[in-house]
Amino acid sequence: MSEEFYTAEQAAERLKLHPKTVLRLIREERLRATRIGKSYRILRSDLEAFAGVSNSAPALQAEVYVTSVVEVPDLSAEMSNRLTVLMQAMLISRHRRPHVMQFNAAYDAERQLQKFILIGTPSDTAELLNSLDAYLKALR
Repeated sequence: MSEEFYTAEQAAERLKLHPKTVLRLIREERLRATRIGKSYRILRSDLEAFAGVSNSAPALQAEVYVTSVVEVPDLSAEMSNRLTVLMQAMLISRHRRPHVMQFNAAYDAERQLQKFILIGTPSDTAELLNSLDAYLKALR
């Protein structure tokens, strides 16, 4: 079971470094290498470990995320605060959600406008928006 190896020059090219920098890294024992004659040989696995590349990286499935902006007009500062706390509580109380959901709130006192920004998976975002809609309907 032979593994691919590189010279210091080839490693420098792959790392986009100067060959003297690679030789210094070898001398400082930050990059593992074997000396053969007057030159060094670097195993591919050692080079990837130094570069931070993982051989057994699991195939990550890209998640779909949704960004939603909700504007609630004609809201007092007190009600805005209450609504923001309610939204934060709904986010905290969701135990089974495996994905992180981002939440931001901003209140414009001049216009009496509350703005919520939600970033999450479509199902998580829809669930939170449905809860917010039900609360606002009950409020008005």
